[in-house]
Amino acid sequence: MKDEKAFIRELLDPKTQQQAFGVLLHTYQKPLYHHIRNIVLNHDDADDVLQNTFVKVFQYLKDFKGESKLFSWMYRIATNEAITHLNQKAKRQGFTSAEFQEKAIQQLESDVYFEGDAFQIQLQKAIATLPEKQQLVFKMKYFQELKYEEISEILGTSVGALKASYHHAVKKIEDYINTH
Repeated sequence: MKDEKAFIRELLDPKTQQQAFGVLLHTYQKPLYHHIRNIVLNHDDADDVLQNTFVKVFQYLKDFKGESKLFSWMYRIATNEAITHLNQKAKRQGFTSAEFQEKAIQQLESDVYFEGDAFQIQLQKAIATLPEKQQLVFKMKYFQELKYEEISEILGTSVGALKASYHHAVKKIEDYINTH
């Protein structure tokens, strides 16, 4: 992508906004979808959260101060939207977040958009046993191959803490898979 500050100016300028937003969608739609899908697990929910994410990006872009990369800022919005979506959906259905996540994993097996095998289901079950922050760190590092520095900007956590979270997550996942 071209110079980020210039691109943001294009996104904010009514004359270039529509074209620039098209570029933004083209550039970030797939990676954000996969990020959200790793959190919410369900395709339709991921689409809804993705749409909400882009609405918020468009709505709050004027407030973006450029203290992080646009990519990181958008991922932070997507992460928050996905977590909020999960919590609201669990509450509406009368489940705790953990119960709701377990239900979502069970539904993965019948999800036509899920391309994983039995091991992927087992991995998702193992991930579901982790605390929320470890889940996020593991999914961003393992599935999306983000660098610790990028995850640090997205989650607002130090690189050292992220490395420790990832290490603990991997150990817990290995233990879960070896015992189940």
